[in-house]
Amino acid sequence: MKKALFAFLLAGLAVGSGCQRRDVVSEKTEIHSGSTDKVLKTNDEWKKILTKEQYYILREKGTEASFTGKYHDNKEKGAYICAACKLDLFSSDTKFDSGTGWPSFWTPAASGHVDEKEDNSFFASRTEVVCARCGGHLGHVFNDGPKPTGLRYCINSAALDFVKK
Repeated sequence: MKKALFAFLLAGLAVGSGCQRRDVVSEKTEIHSGSTDKVLKTNDEWKKILTKEQYYILREKGTEASFTGKYHDNKEKGAYICAACKLDLFSSDTKFDSGTGWPSFWTPAASGHVDEKEDNSFFASRTEVVCARCGGHLGHVFNDGPKPTGLRYCINSAALDFVKK
């Protein structure tokens, strides 16, 4: 257990150092709000369009260190979209401060925009959240969120781009 925790913490430190992040997405960026038609790309294609940190999180199921992500404390109004395929994932209207250090939401932007998968890594049983369009790893969902859903979608900032209202 100690080895797994140490590896997890070490991975978070590696991700947080030296990785660049794209700026907030322009309001002209096309947000895919309706179509969840699958986006399939090779690893090489993803590497060309994602930063190293985004690739690590979205394609390799990594995580960023808590309180280091660009959006954990973002208070602006707008849409949080998939950094890989631009699908509309979460709204600032459902974002809340969970105190965990990651952006947290109590519901996705639309039904069917995120998928859930069983995750038994790191000696824990959790529910992974992935983008329904490109399959990118976003984070995890827990049953300790606020009403009305009681859910906390704990999402990596690097998996998201933000479009201001």
